[in-house]
Amino acid sequence: MAGGIRQNAGEDLAENHEINVTPFIDVMLVLLIIFMVAAPLSTVDINVDLPASSAAQAPRPDEPVYVTLRANLDLSLGDETVARDGLGGALDNLTANDRETRIFLRADQSVDYGELMGVMNLLRAAGYLKIALVGLETPLEPVGTSGP
Repeated sequence: MAGGIRQNAGEDLAENHEINVTPFIDVMLVLLIIFMVAAPLSTVDINVDLPASSAAQAPRPDEPVYVTLRANLDLSLGDETVARDGLGGALDNLTANDRETRIFLRADQSVDYGELMGVMNLLRAAGYLKIALVGLETPLEPVGTSGP
């Protein structure tokens, strides 16, 4: 607080030359809270044309588990087609109930984004939270050589 208690408080009220900064701190805290809440929400409405990834390839496990979503929306676990209802059980059998196994999710380019998210929700509901999306690698272009 900016106020102080004076020892010689008499009949006269002495002028206080100190600035009360409490209202300024209150305003700053309110602004900070508003920006903290609004900042994550501001990225949701932006339309983004995602580029292809040119990141270095991560090390591949010995026996990766692939879940594939085909263009006709059929699901496959490895080379075998599975029903959406049986995906969790089939994954449990394949991974011996190891929910820490990374699942590599592949989807046809024509598959709707909502369908892909539906499969990710199925994997999450089955307890598999480590999901890697599989895509084609593109060569890294030097900076400044892309189109206009």
